[in-house]
Amino acid sequence: MPKNATAFFGFIQMLTYKVVEINTVTDEELESAINKFIKEGWVLDGIHFAMREASKRPAMAFILFTREDAM
Repeated sequence: MPKNATAFFGFIQMLTYKVVEINTVTDEELESAINKFIKEGWVLDGIHFAMREASKRPAMAFILFTREDAM
């Protein structure tokens, strides 16, 4: 909905963020977390990986979600 229409109808949409930390970075863990929060109405915004120097495998992953909540 355009911002002008939002103001016209008398309510404001506020963007809310959620960050989910994954300590065991596997495809199953990422898939499980993403599916869980998508079902709750969150929109996937991105995934960031924290790497170890001694390994090519990520040490942690942070999954970012957003959702518009009416005020």
